[in-house]
Amino acid sequence: MGRLASIGAWWDGLEAPLRRLPRGAALAVLVLTLLACLWSAQATTAYVAADQHRAATRPLKEDEGDYKLYQRTLSRMRAGEGYYAAAESEQRAHGYPTRPFVTVRTPTMAWLALTLGLPALKIVAILLLLANVAAWVVALEGRSWLVERAAAALALGVFGVLAFFPLVGLTHEMFAGLLLSLALALHRPHRWWPSLLLAGMALAIREMALPFVLLWGAFALDARRWRESLGLALLLAAFAAGMAVHAHFVALHRLPGDLVSDGWEGMLGLANFIGPLVTTTLVGALPGWLAGPLALLPLLGWAAVRGRLGLFALLWSAGYMVLLSVFARPDNFYWVLLVLPAYGIGIVFVPRALADLLAAALRRGRPLARSGG
Repeated sequence: MGRLASIGAWWDGLEAPLRRLPRGAALAVLVLTLLACLWSAQATTAYVAADQHRAATRPLKEDEGDYKLYQRTLSRMRAGEGYYAAAESEQRAHGYPTRPFVTVRTPTMAWLALTLGLPALKIVAILLLLANVAAWVVALEGRSWLVERAAAALALGVFGVLAFFPLVGLTHEMFAGLLLSLALALHRPHRWWPSLLLAGMALAIREMALPFVLLWGAFALDARRWRESLGLALLLAAFAAGMAVHAHFVALHRLPGDLVSDGWEGMLGLANFIGPLVTTTLVGALPGWLAGPLALLPLLGWAAVRGRLGLFALLWSAGYMVLLSVFARPDNFYWVLLVLPAYGIGIVFVPRALADLLAAALRRGRPLARSGG
């Protein structure tokens, strides 16, 4: 615990984290960044070409795909059928697994779509995106220039464009990502409960929001914010109870011959993060040689932002990079939406990151001492 606390306090006190790297480390990061950009340009071009080839050679049939599955489930619910009976029957009929229980989505978005309708959920998604813009502009005050905050607002639109998708109400990960991004922007040490509510909503929609909450818990314990830690512990307990209920109802409607998931051992590498990010955002409108680096560089940008906000965004984004690179299958591409649109803000700080790295690389002597604030 002492080691964790010292790391948190150390980063929080750095005015410009990358500028304080030793000269050799800064040079290494610059070289790795250049190599990563060159690789990402090629990898993205290949990913998009392969995606287009699959779409051309094996187009989805009229009744295929996740959205069709969710729409059929919703239609059966409108006819009076319960969620679990409808969802599992549809998954069984169209070759989707129901084992383990997480292969069946929690009913939250289906219930919301049934109650409010998909057009209303699209409006909610757009309002969440606009709330993100407002919250992030405020959150970045004191640690960014006005031009950076304006660019951050634009980046949120570029990386959160899926909020305008007509079927966003059936896109669990996008809704969860919007909620988590807003939770991060709104967090204050003295006012953390709005973020807790937003994170709880994200967990109710998609259980894969859990890493965000676990990381937040580590930060709260690191800072010895005991009330905040207790609130997070209660949220995790409620989440565990909710998932147990979900697992019970999935098992209740499961049949002996139901399919089992292929598992999550994709081992597809970093291309399985940047490729889906490009194809689900406006970055995809750019040629692959430019889109790839723009999809990868936000991580470097976040490393240049001091304080809890920058370190949290850096670790959160890096964590999902690992998840998609190691565990996700090609058809799990939508996991990337869980860090959007906040991840994209990092692109705004790339010039700052490069300037700090160059300053550190050209500096002679020992690295700068730790700042007091």
